[in-house]
Amino acid sequence: MAGRFDGKRGLVLGVANKRSIAWAIARRLADEGAELAFTFQGERIESSVRELAAGVSSPLVTACDVRSDEDVARVFTDVGEAFGGSLDLLVHSVAFAAAEDLEGRFTDTPRDRFWLALDVSAYSLVATARAAEPLFEAAGGGSIVTMTYLGGERAVPHYNVMGVAKAALDSSVKYLAWDLGQKNVRVNAISAGPVRTLAARSIAGFPTMEAIVEERAPLHRHIDADDVGSAAGFLLSDDARNVTGTTLYVDSGFHAMGM
Repeated sequence: MAGRFDGKRGLVLGVANKRSIAWAIARRLADEGAELAFTFQGERIESSVRELAAGVSSPLVTACDVRSDEDVARVFTDVGEAFGGSLDLLVHSVAFAAAEDLEGRFTDTPRDRFWLALDVSAYSLVATARAAEPLFEAAGGGSIVTMTYLGGERAVPHYNVMGVAKAALDSSVKYLAWDLGQKNVRVNAISAGPVRTLAARSIAGFPTMEAIVEERAPLHRHIDADDVGSAAGFLLSDDARNVTGTTLYVDSGFHAMGM
């Protein structure tokens, strides 16, 4: 039986290790036939990403500093060369805020670190979507999925500036969906509940977030990265060909509750 992504080519940004949400998405895409390229940020995780990418026979693994337009342009030039000038899928799972800004008061966030969080966590989607546009157009269309969180809609203690960045990301998804829709490119987000990833460890009170979701979500259970991978597989596939500009919640229903 043919996979949903046979013949499709994708770029995955944000894999750090085997517990990353981005890796769970990549595994789902590769298992269903996609050929994938990967980026990494910094030498510290390079070997881990290269090892994982080798396991799915990736043709390209390259560094990417999403704060640099020049570096983003270089990456997509390399992707175009690796994939014959086209691209079908883009997975954006990139976010960063200084650890000290994920504890204490949001009010005390300094200006430079405020812009750092928004640049990496929100503007990087705009920058990479723009760079991917010609490759998507060459493919006759494409699909983008990014990762958001309920903290962009509601105040979550200690999520602080990352919540503000996610709010900007959520709005960017809608505007990108409008701009790119005329070229048959869809843009969606997944809002996942708490998942134990490397990034989650930097959020003060993360175990409390998990406990509250388990107590108050309609399904009374945690989610894991594979749940997100399954949801992303849907959004990136032709099964969701008329779904764009939307957020799919994978949080056991927690987002639907008032208290």
